[in-house]
Amino acid sequence: MSTKRYLACAAAAACMLAPSSGLAAEGADYPNRPVRWVVPFAPGASNDIIARLVAGKLTDSLGQQFVVDNRGGAGGMVGGEIVAKAAPDGYTLLSANPGPNVNNILLRKKAPYGFEDFTPIIFFGYAPLIIVANSKFPPNTAKELVDYARANPGKLSWASSGVGSSLHVGLELFRAATKIQLTHVPYKGTAPAFIDIISGQVNTMYTTSVSADAHLKSGRLKALGIAAKKRQSVLPNLPTLEEQGIKNAEAIVWFALAGPAKLPRAIVQKLNAEANRALALPDVKQRLDQLGLETGGGTPEEFAKFISSEADRLRALIKAGALTPE
Repeated sequence: MSTKRYLACAAAAACMLAPSSGLAAEGADYPNRPVRWVVPFAPGASNDIIARLVAGKLTDSLGQQFVVDNRGGAGGMVGGEIVAKAAPDGYTLLSANPGPNVNNILLRKKAPYGFEDFTPIIFFGYAPLIIVANSKFPPNTAKELVDYARANPGKLSWASSGVGSSLHVGLELFRAATKIQLTHVPYKGTAPAFIDIISGQVNTMYTTSVSADAHLKSGRLKALGIAAKKRQSVLPNLPTLEEQGIKNAEAIVWFALAGPAKLPRAIVQKLNAEANRALALPDVKQRLDQLGLETGGGTPEEFAKFISSEADRLRALIKAGALTPE
């Protein structure tokens, strides 16, 4: 789907400027029963932590339970399909993420849904990816990693949480920016990838600071650089890739909330307003800071434009041959 067509769909689904009195009435008593919040990944991951944090605040403010339902599988596609095919009544929501909402749509030839099957609600924020490596691996910085790869063509092994995952897309952005040779080793999640990096079976990988925190503190892994525009408060001494001379390699994992297509505007507006309030609460901001999350918020329209820009970045990698739809 073209960017122009996607924005048109997003506008129709989430950005109608003048809701009818019927839609306003439809959202007046929403929610009047528990809301199912589908997290398309396993419990304990960043998506799950953020969903439970915000869902708890929406439960408090709206007076109905927002129940987190973990439905992992196929890089987020299982959970994504559940929400894409749900009734557009506001009682089935999705923890939106690059996996189910961009990567699967563009990288899976038989994806069971498309961009037009979701209503953007709110962007929670993003976590920049960091490069971590086995503690005994010679390079200690991203620049040294590039030098190592150029001096040892084909010997650098780089893990990811799966083909087409955000971590895989990140490494392809790094490879495109540096023109180095490396061997991609995909795993079914970050946990088994960590095991092999710690044991020395694989050299390095992208991950988030929250996922790697315990391994970094124990010394089992070391951080070489962060793929962000600025340093992260939780890792203030870790230089960005650009500081190390590597440009155009910014890579993130983002977190948001979406619903099925044709979600009534009144419900979208109510969820967006309450979620924005939740993100501004001091205890929520503190927890998100601890997770290394750059907090977002804003309107459904802004979230729709962000998804479109992320899709364009991925399309550029596909066009360049760095990623191939399967």
